[in-house]
Amino acid sequence: MSVFSQGKYALAISDRSGMAFPYNEMVREWNGALVHMSEYEPKQPQLEPKPTNADPQALKRARPARTEFATEDFLPENPFTTGAGGSLLGLKIDFPNGNLQVNDFVRLRNVKAPVGGVAVSTLQMSTTLNGAITDSATTIDLTDGSEFPTTGFIVIEKVLTASDTSDPLLVGTFQNEVIEYTGRSSNQLTGCTRGTSAPYRGVSPQKTIAGSHVNGAKVFGSYKVVSLNETSVPSTGQPSTTTQFDGVDVTLTNAFSSVETGGGFQCTIGPINDRG
Repeated sequence: MSVFSQGKYALAISDRSGMAFPYNEMVREWNGALVHMSEYEPKQPQLEPKPTNADPQALKRARPARTEFATEDFLPENPFTTGAGGSLLGLKIDFPNGNLQVNDFVRLRNVKAPVGGVAVSTLQMSTTLNGAITDSATTIDLTDGSEFPTTGFIVIEKVLTASDTSDPLLVGTFQNEVIEYTGRSSNQLTGCTRGTSAPYRGVSPQKTIAGSHVNGAKVFGSYKVVSLNETSVPSTGQPSTTTQFDGVDVTLTNAFSSVETGGGFQCTIGPINDRG
């Protein structure tokens, strides 16, 4: 049986360019065309795309999105100054880049020392309930309400017990209630709206749940932001200046005894309630 020639001296015509090339340098493409190795082109991958599956339509255990409560922030050392704006009731709070807004309500915590004769308990505005209340009560008696504003928001701290819930996983968790009130007579708050929320950074978080509270439950008040402290800082670009947020001014219920800066280290500021 005869054998094919090795083609050492043969030439072949390329199907692509029509030029003659050494026979032994020819290759065949995927479509059957005989071309020189310098002209070879592989098959385009998109001519045979790999099969793909569609994305799943939903998660197996999806839950709706929710907005978390804002948390408290640390203040610089000695952040409080009495006499803000020349007022006998003014309190300046240094809070760089705090981005609060007028009519926000803030709560002060972890105050270490009195300022200008204003006691720590006054700055933190804390007291207790003087008598148990139901989930529909619109009048609330406090042990000492003398430092609370005549209108505003309070939060009553509540830790669930076995008598409050049938779910054992919820026992020991917080279920604080924010309450808005429109009047105060001595130690009594009137015109109470139960299970609400107070604005912070211009946003009112999810409303709390109205509930019953026992005698002696902890109660905390809040300060309303009456003005912002801002500084114009030169900028290298446009605009030529930028506004830097330095802090806020709030109003005390009772006058301070002297102009002073203080409060201590690692005082905090935040929304009146940071518990779900």
